[in-house]
Amino acid sequence: MSQIAINTSQNVNINFSTASVGDRMIAFILDLLIKVAYGIAVLYVFFNLLNLGYLLTGLDQWSVMAVYIILLFPTVIYPVVLESLMEGQTPGKKVMKIRVVKIDGYQAGLGDYMIRWVFRIIDTSFAGVIGLIFMIVSKNNQRLGDMAAGTAVISLKNNINISHTILENIQENYIPTFPQVIALSDNDMRIIKDNYLKALRADDRQIINKLSEKIKSILKLDIDPTKMTERQFIGVVIKDYNYYTGKEN
Repeated sequence: MSQIAINTSQNVNINFSTASVGDRMIAFILDLLIKVAYGIAVLYVFFNLLNLGYLLTGLDQWSVMAVYIILLFPTVIYPVVLESLMEGQTPGKKVMKIRVVKIDGYQAGLGDYMIRWVFRIIDTSFAGVIGLIFMIVSKNNQRLGDMAAGTAVISLKNNINISHTILENIQENYIPTFPQVIALSDNDMRIIKDNYLKALRADDRQIINKLSEKIKSILKLDIDPTKMTERQFIGVVIKDYNYYTGKEN
């Protein structure tokens, strides 16, 4: 299963596994069952409950076809509408915990979903063999519609822990202490957080001390040790950075 890097709003790459061909096929079948159930229900209501079948009497073949298209039109636009409303998912995709995303990290929009929808005509040709071949041979398991739209389908089954990134949970009413942290880069913060967490797990006070002194040196800060311990200082720096970079984005 290949990996794809999705860029967060704070320029952090998080690796996700692309959805497997099996998961995508099951999601497709589940959505197909929903569409079939809808079609059966609508036709039953039209012909049996409302007894409107007489309206088709005397109509030519094209007119009858037009009536059926109108009745079943929701099944045609089902993928593009639901993916737009459910942020890249359909009920089938939601059950299988997969989602459509832009490979450049931006949120996929209506135009992207429409491109995928249009190319579905080709991808589902020959009982879906065309789309299946593209998914198997492409790097990110993309069908032709994904390639045209610049999207991929990822698995949400990954357990991405916030500690694996520079992201940090902060309260909405959080008040930052050190505005100087904006001088740091995402890479600087990633190194700081990685080393800090490793030092905490090993209870390595020497690393924590060196890390604290290095940060103070870079940011030109003079902290009173009686008011803030080194661990508290590093923790505040990480949260402040997330506060300011999050605010800018």
